[in-house]
Amino acid sequence: MALFDVPGWTVPTEPTPAQAGSKKRKRRQHSPDDIQSAQANLDKLVRMLGHVPPDSDSRPLKKKKKKKPRAEVSQGTLESRKVEVPTPVVFTPKDGTARPKTKANRQHKGSKNSKSSSTEKLDPPGLSSELPLPVQEKPGLTPLQKHMKQNLGGAHFRLINEKLYKSHSAEAIEMMKKDPKVFRDYHDGFRHQVQSWPSNPVSHYIDEFSRHPPKTVIADLGCGDAALAKALHPKNLNVLSFDLLSDGTFVVEADICSRLPLPGSEPLSVERTEGEGQIVDVVVCALSLMSTNWPGCIREAWRILRPGGELRIAEVVSRFTAAEDFVSLVRDVGFKLKKKDDRNTHFTLFQFKKVARATILDQEWSALLSRGGVLKPCEYKRR
Repeated sequence: MALFDVPGWTVPTEPTPAQAGSKKRKRRQHSPDDIQSAQANLDKLVRMLGHVPPDSDSRPLKKKKKKKPRAEVSQGTLESRKVEVPTPVVFTPKDGTARPKTKANRQHKGSKNSKSSSTEKLDPPGLSSELPLPVQEKPGLTPLQKHMKQNLGGAHFRLINEKLYKSHSAEAIEMMKKDPKVFRDYHDGFRHQVQSWPSNPVSHYIDEFSRHPPKTVIADLGCGDAALAKALHPKNLNVLSFDLLSDGTFVVEADICSRLPLPGSEPLSVERTEGEGQIVDVVVCALSLMSTNWPGCIREAWRILRPGGELRIAEVVSRFTAAEDFVSLVRDVGFKLKKKDDRNTHFTLFQFKKVARATILDQEWSALLSRGGVLKPCEYKRR
């Protein structure tokens, strides 16, 4: 008896035409042999890829578990990339310590990020045209932001330095007067630059002049922040400091390549003399022969020096086209070379003595100025 037997109703036992013509795809009924074969093929493929040892009972699910550490590494890589982006977002705590996870990811990342991380830990490097300058730290700056600010300071110093080498001294003074901050930035950069040199020529002169008799008068031309005067005044030596701008205490403003506010004279005839009225015993030019008219500084040194006075020059080695040509030019202004010290890898020291000479005619002086190319300007690579 049918389950639903209602009088007058009949239910056919065979499929209806609609059911017979249905386009639905019937699922294939897999036999146990098919499943075992597929499982064996999958196991073989996994072993070939090296994820599972041949004798292990692997499962497809184990492959998915492998993705978790990859996702963490990828996320760490993205975080490490954030360190390279100059952004005001603080990635480290206020105490300056780095997050352990970020630090680990940087070391795992490779040479570029590891180098960046190590640079933040090191003290500011010394002299190099490539290296950053010390800056006044502001609260809230990350190590990356501080490092970037130092690099910008270094680039600014190199720009000013090259400008001074390639301009006339009058142009340099005008530039400093328009923006006195340029003068401060330059000498901040210079102090940082000489830190990596084997020795500082100013320190050398401080040590040497400390043995001079008391009351010796020393003129420091291109003195910068007057380090020579600050060190030697307490030792009863008289140091007169001159540079493009005055600091109101030690430094007197002057164009050292044009005219110094000191007494002295030059010969007025062909008769060889050493001039009159001078009060200076020693003139120092420590890395200060910078302008295109730098021979004028040598001429002023001759004018203000006492008869037989000394001229001390320290100059960067890389600037010389030929040291003999430089010595020849200084000799033609009225000096005799007494000593040359080129043992230092960064700069050469010269010691000259003033000698008598005749007047220098305008035509002769123009010829001397045209030889100023014996000292090359310091130039820096553009990046």
